[in-house]
Amino acid sequence: MHEQSLMADLMRKINAIGQEQKAERVVRVKVKLGALSHISAEHFREHFIQAVQGSCAEQAQLDVEVLTDLNDPQAQDILLESVEIEE
Repeated sequence: MHEQSLMADLMRKINAIGQEQKAERVVRVKVKLGALSHISAEHFREHFIQAVQGSCAEQAQLDVEVLTDLNDPQAQDILLESVEIEE
């Protein structure tokens, strides 16, 4: 259930960026997974693929960077690094 709320929040952000930029589609999404975010890149990717179905990001490439610094202030976070769009 936790992953669903994370993905819903991520999709709200991606859709807002797409609408703001009047994007035809999202081409690439880059995220960073904090060292203490408790989700693997593979698991995140599975949930992302489900979450983007039917959206402007359905065909987007997902780039995931897994951070390893346990002392980073954002070690528990999943950070939306960038969204690349096509107009």
